[in-house]
Amino acid sequence: MAYLLVFLPLAASFVVGFFGRALGDRLSQIITCVCVVISAFLSIYMFVDVALHSHVYNFKIANWISSGGLKLNWSIYVDTLTSVMLVVVTSVSALVHIYSIGYMSHDPDKPRFMSYLSLFTFMMLMLVTSDNFLQLFFGWEGVGLASYLLIGFWYKKPSANAAAIKAFVVNRVGDFGLAIGIFLIYKYVGDVTFSEVFKNISSIKDKNIHLLGFEAPLINFICVFLFIGAMGKSAQIFLHTWLPDAMEGPTPVSALIHAATMVTAGVFLVVRCSPIFEYSQFALNLIVLVGATTAFFAATVGLVQNDIKRVIAYSTCSQLGYMFFAAGLGAYHIAIFHLFTHAFFKALLFLGAGSVIHAFHDEQDMRNMGGAWKKIPYTYALMVIGTLALTGFPMFAGFFSKDAIIEAAFNSKTIFAGYAVTIGVVTAFMTSLYSWRLIFMTFHGDFNNKNTDPSKVHESPLVMILPLVLLSLGAIFSGYLFKDYFIGHHFVQFWNNSIFFLKEFTLPHPPLWFALLTPILVLLAIPLAYHFFVKDKKYLDGFISINQPLYNFLVNKWYFDELYDFLFVRPAKKIGQFFWKTGDVFIIDGFGPDGLTKVIKAVSDKAVQFQSGFLYHYAFVILIGLSLLLTYFMIF
Repeated sequence: MAYLLVFLPLAASFVVGFFGRALGDRLSQIITCVCVVISAFLSIYMFVDVALHSHVYNFKIANWISSGGLKLNWSIYVDTLTSVMLVVVTSVSALVHIYSIGYMSHDPDKPRFMSYLSLFTFMMLMLVTSDNFLQLFFGWEGVGLASYLLIGFWYKKPSANAAAIKAFVVNRVGDFGLAIGIFLIYKYVGDVTFSEVFKNISSIKDKNIHLLGFEAPLINFICVFLFIGAMGKSAQIFLHTWLPDAMEGPTPVSALIHAATMVTAGVFLVVRCSPIFEYSQFALNLIVLVGATTAFFAATVGLVQNDIKRVIAYSTCSQLGYMFFAAGLGAYHIAIFHLFTHAFFKALLFLGAGSVIHAFHDEQDMRNMGGAWKKIPYTYALMVIGTLALTGFPMFAGFFSKDAIIEAAFNSKTIFAGYAVTIGVVTAFMTSLYSWRLIFMTFHGDFNNKNTDPSKVHESPLVMILPLVLLSLGAIFSGYLFKDYFIGHHFVQFWNNSIFFLKEFTLPHPPLWFALLTPILVLLAIPLAYHFFVKDKKYLDGFISINQPLYNFLVNKWYFDELYDFLFVRPAKKIGQFFWKTGDVFIIDGFGPDGLTKVIKAVSDKAVQFQSGFLYHYAFVILIGLSLLLTYFMIF
């Protein structure tokens, strides 16, 4: 069963990718959808068997590497943590596959698109089912490759190509850090299998090493490099710039990659490696600092974005920040709980945005929408549900997981706990503000699209609405139904050693005033958003004009792209241009192929002058040659 779960998406990708033209669009869509849907049902069965009945499986596929002391198997490892990720990956992927049938109906390359989706799903499954760091890294890179193909799917658009390359390059920075972390583990532990590494990691926790000019505990270096890998994949601040630009891909890609799967790989890595991170308080503090800062940064930028997909993209970045600082506080189970609930409502919002874009004939600027709730009522209702869950509205999915993170920060005694709880509360308010801004600008007020006839704005077909309905059920009920399992009193038994806690983790009830603080701010943001973005826009325009530098700072995303362009892109281009013109053109070509051909041509041009065509000229040359030859023999 586990083999089918993992390899069915790969088989579908292979068949449709190589034989899609022969099979046709419809059959290609059916094959990929059926295979991924079967994987989704098998994942649910596996979750019930593993997580709810405390089982652990390790299915050996083949002997993979045997070199010296390194012996690795290609395996499918399933514990509680893996089973949760399997449900998230396959269920969201299955619904995205089905949704794509309607959304990509006018695209001429449907088989290629469906093949890429299934390939991505397989790579993600390989990542989460690995039992060693090398297999994880293989899936890690495979996910990066598949994301490159999906983001740049519309390769004829320069912006899509640029976004795909940007995502690929930025992720390579993080991947380099992950590779160094794995190298250090193998160097000092002597193995890369999770079970062996986690069993022996305590033996090196007091060891100091010199690296890159610094002397520090080895465990700190390992954890920091592993976290750098997680930062790249999960778009944390400094390595986040690829995520908003990745919206250039089709909307189903945004939902699949940036809602529930690829970007959560970093969180999964940190939680999987909890037996390592628990011995490095320095790394945990760093994770809290980076995660909380990312949550705040992304929320501030999301407030001023006008592209509907970019608003949701920055929302993803912000929520990933919540997950990371929860993990940094040692609340790994709460981080995964938020990952689980977030998958449903964020995929719902992305696919809902796709439905809006479909209705407005590919328009993505919210300033050109408005007044659409009567035209697309089902999409409107479903996106409101997703918004309620995202903002942490009481009794929706996000309420249980996000509030648990903020409460964990409130009760924590670590050095950055105060910073995290402050950022958590403030960001929750901003999340509600920009989320309702999206709803009100898109669906309420006046119809602002001058290029679209209001009568032509229509609801999406059933094949697009049905996945939204199913995701809405997760957005409503997943928090309430699973909170007792994930973060309840018996969470240790539920996770069954798939998450390691060096010290006993408790989550006492906070004071009443604090428990009510976040929900009150979330609710307060709703009338504020309606007033500023629908009822009285002049007040907001006046505020922007007074604070224009601040507005420009946020619109330009804290100038990270400009800063990286100045520090890295331009110097890299100049260095490349120097080596091209000086090293390649002048030296290599000048003294190599081009120089040699010039010499040969010059010699041949001179030689041609001797070809006069007169016999006595040739006889004269022969005579001179013979004379010189005879002279040589007479002398020597």
